[in-house]
Amino acid sequence: MFDSYRNKYDNVRMKREDGILEVALHSGGGPLVFNGYVHEALVRAFHDIGDDPENHIVILTGTGAEFCAQITPDGFDFFTPTGYDKILREGTKVLENILDIQVPMIAAINGPVTVHSEYALLCDIVIATEDAYFQDAPHPAFGIVPGDGLHVVWPEVIGEIRGRYFLLTGQKLTAAQAKEYGAVNEVVSRDTLLPRAWELARQMNTQSALTLRYTRMALSTRFRRRLQEGLSYGLALEGISAAQVAWLNAQKAKG
Repeated sequence: MFDSYRNKYDNVRMKREDGILEVALHSGGGPLVFNGYVHEALVRAFHDIGDDPENHIVILTGTGAEFCAQITPDGFDFFTPTGYDKILREGTKVLENILDIQVPMIAAINGPVTVHSEYALLCDIVIATEDAYFQDAPHPAFGIVPGDGLHVVWPEVIGEIRGRYFLLTGQKLTAAQAKEYGAVNEVVSRDTLLPRAWELARQMNTQSALTLRYTRMALSTRFRRRLQEGLSYGLALEGISAAQVAWLNAQKAKG
């Protein structure tokens, strides 16, 4: 089954050894540039990963010196009802599909993550390089609500007051600060990041596949409930704010 999807996605590089799947996000072999096409592809990629019973542990990482820190509007349509409906459906499914990867997940944060940091925080273990940092960059830049899951995940992980501050102010959290706040488990040097992730994966892999699967299911229940309660609502609010941005831009263009 792995051979049917391992090379299927242009922005996802995969390798597997003894049931441990390493998933590296990239664009052309370099750091990932997130766009609408990546958004769509990751929905299907995470589904394929979660649907393969031979995956026992997943390591999610980036490429080069960034985990996910660049975004372009290519492939996104925020400003029509049908266009935003696609974003809403994909934005819901991508997080559902991450949680439907019913095996332990390790996020190996290899650098800045300023775009869709919720993907990393839905993993069970988060380790980061010393120069990594977390920030929500796109939503303030575009002037829209951070309703794509960030509004649920960050307050859940670091606490309501800290989470609101992080999202409202555009706060940049260093890896050390993120560890202090509870969003990161370990801060390591760049050259030890993936070896440490694989060490943790091999340690967990001594458990039976069923135990690993059921442990992930047990640990992800609260996230499932919180996202079910608030994700679609948050995405709808994000869409309304995007429509307002479009209207304001149109008014400025009129002079």
